[in-house]
Amino acid sequence: MVSGLINANPVVYEKKERRARSASSCVNDEYAAEQIDQQEVFDHVRDIKDPEHPYSLEELKVITEDAIEVDDERSYVRVTFTPTVEHCSMATVIGLCLRVKLMRSLPPRFKVDIMVAPGTHATEAAVNKQLNDKERVAAALENPNLVDMVDECLAPTFD
Repeated sequence: MVSGLINANPVVYEKKERRARSASSCVNDEYAAEQIDQQEVFDHVRDIKDPEHPYSLEELKVITEDAIEVDDERSYVRVTFTPTVEHCSMATVIGLCLRVKLMRSLPPRFKVDIMVAPGTHATEAAVNKQLNDKERVAAALENPNLVDMVDECLAPTFD
């Protein structure tokens, strides 16, 4: 992935067991808005690979189910992530991966905010501003090298 690791020996945690999803109550109505909940959003982002390590964001505890807020009624999702070190240079890439994964996975009615957990990154305010500015995100997604890195992090793994 990336040479010159910022955090050469991250703590790796065990993945949570995947829970079965209950069947939707509006299966027969193809025009009904599908309910989105915290578990579904977590299932979308849990397997994103860290840009520096061969582990998922879940295994590094960069993302947890408790750090996801969903207000389906208002079509709002907030994902708060915790970098492994406070000077992580990959924080914006991780946040961009989360944003792109949710842009591709959630219905377009959702507004998504991606935030660094308070007090966990040296430049938290700057990272949060960059990740939630439409123009900056659009500009980042025009960079082919950055898009390749994001796609590599989002590529499915078959464990």
